[in-house]
Amino acid sequence: MKLIVAVCEDWGIGAKGDQPFYIPEDLQRFKSMTMGKVVVMGRVTLAALPKGPLKGRVNVVLTRDADFAAGGAVVCNSLQGLMQCLSQYDAENIFVIGGQQIYELLLDYCDTAYVTKIFATVPTDRGFPNLDAMGNWQLHSQSEIKGHQGLKFCYCEYKNNAPYSK
Repeated sequence: MKLIVAVCEDWGIGAKGDQPFYIPEDLQRFKSMTMGKVVVMGRVTLAALPKGPLKGRVNVVLTRDADFAAGGAVVCNSLQGLMQCLSQYDAENIFVIGGQQIYELLLDYCDTAYVTKIFATVPTDRGFPNLDAMGNWQLHSQSEIKGHQGLKFCYCEYKNNAPYSK
């Protein structure tokens, strides 16, 4: 299993249910990396998607709300149920896409993290664990610095030295 996330310098990922920055190149990268794959998200992340479940992907939503239903998405109500659902897919084709609680819950199950680091900080109320400070995560590769409307960013790939198996 893999994850994909865009973070500010302080590892913030969102505020009031929205992303702090929109970088078209990064959104295109997200789309190309996840198209045809399984995307795992929480209920709040699904609600933040402007057009609902992502087209061309298997959308899996993890929520504690047993009454929650979403057209175009598979809903799981427990980690055990999620793992059972995901067992039918190749782990290489599963991407965790947020939000904060889902990332925290599934981080140790992921072997690779694709992180867009944005070299700016804005107020956020949701964050992502600082992989640079975690012993089991190692920076594997980093792109050159890119830019969009004055923002600087780069793509980083981290590897987990000891992922849990699902």
